[in-house]
Amino acid sequence: MSARIIDGVAIAAEVRAEVAAGVRASVAAGGRAPHLSVVLVGDDPASHTYVRNKGAAAVEVGMTSDTIRLPATATQAEVMAAVVRLNADPHVSGILVQSPLPGGLDEIAAMSSIDPEKDVDGLHPVSLGRLVQGEPVMVPCTPAGVQQLLLRSGVDPAGARVVVGRSMLVGKPAALLLGNKAPGGNATVTLAHTATRDLPSVTRE
Repeated sequence: MSARIIDGVAIAAEVRAEVAAGVRASVAAGGRAPHLSVVLVGDDPASHTYVRNKGAAAVEVGMTSDTIRLPATATQAEVMAAVVRLNADPHVSGILVQSPLPGGLDEIAAMSSIDPEKDVDGLHPVSLGRLVQGEPVMVPCTPAGVQQLLLRSGVDPAGARVVVGRSMLVGKPAALLLGNKAPGGNATVTLAHTATRDLPSVTRE
């Protein structure tokens, strides 16, 4: 089978248009526009770019967004306190803690402090547990994006051999999502990593 380039830009535009239509319909029915709050700690340039782009994408589809900025010197308690405040705010629909956090801060603890119903990144233990059970509420966005790229390109992963890494952000959630018995899943998934023997032959499968 010959390789084919997937047009991610066109698919992203399609998804955003669908999300915008859903937001408009919800607001027209009397609902409030969803609001995203991002906790950004430190001065990492890439993180600032990612957060700015996330906020712009939210506004583009009719949502609202704000960023809680904390200095690189922020303590674990200060980061957790910011998340707890957002959990309690009824106007906040979704929360994410931008990673990586500065050295010395516990990312897993910070993400685990997010209310699972507001866990935009889908990395809370409850969110991941639901994904294991095949009943996700919030799915980690990069694996979900990969799945949508496949489905919207006419590539059904069902029955296919899929090779993914073992990172907590992408590889492991992708393995669960594509391996679950559900539309867009049902693949035969191999988790590859630095100790995988003869990785080229594995990926050629």
